[in-house]
Amino acid sequence: MFNQESFKVFEVDGLDERMTVIRSQIQPVFQTLNEYFKVNLEPVINEELYIHIAQHRRRSVYPPENTWSAISRKKRGYKMEPHFQLGIWPEYVFMWLSLIDQPKNEKVIAQKMLDHLELFTKLPADFVVSKDHTQPEVLPATIENIEKTLIRFRDVKKGEFQIGRIIPKESELWQQPDEAQKYMLETYQALLPIYQLVSTESE
Repeated sequence: MFNQESFKVFEVDGLDERMTVIRSQIQPVFQTLNEYFKVNLEPVINEELYIHIAQHRRRSVYPPENTWSAISRKKRGYKMEPHFQLGIWPEYVFMWLSLIDQPKNEKVIAQKMLDHLELFTKLPADFVVSKDHTQPEVLPATIENIEKTLIRFRDVKKGEFQIGRIIPKESELWQQPDEAQKYMLETYQALLPIYQLVSTESE
């Protein structure tokens, strides 16, 4: 499980140096947690899921400001469809239902979610929304914020939509690994109705 040392990886200077620490301290946690999520989510989705861990291979100079992993139905990638993300910024760990990098049929997907905003009213009160996966800022998942972000996702070419939870660095959950893991899984489980609504549109 993540701990306070996990957040310190972003204090390591240098691309190679930071990636070495990410590979040794963060990526094994991604793998273990995603295997747990995969086992629990597959029976509900009734499809095989694949684990992807970001390698940051395109970087040549600057070390990553965050790092992440994903679970998707696609063996060879994940950004082309709605997927679940688990990742870490210096300030928090995030668990998202993620639609980024212009997934297939994004306008249809966005409109479908706009047509079923009632699904979002059933989410726990501590859910948040992100409109840009490259920035750490998040918004409370109010219907107003969700609707605005979905409209932007639909109408702006580089629009994105991510919804889920974050666990701040200072959270007491890190002292209770089993509870933190349960909280993460419950986040994805709460998002399953929305995931199932839109996942067929990306086939």
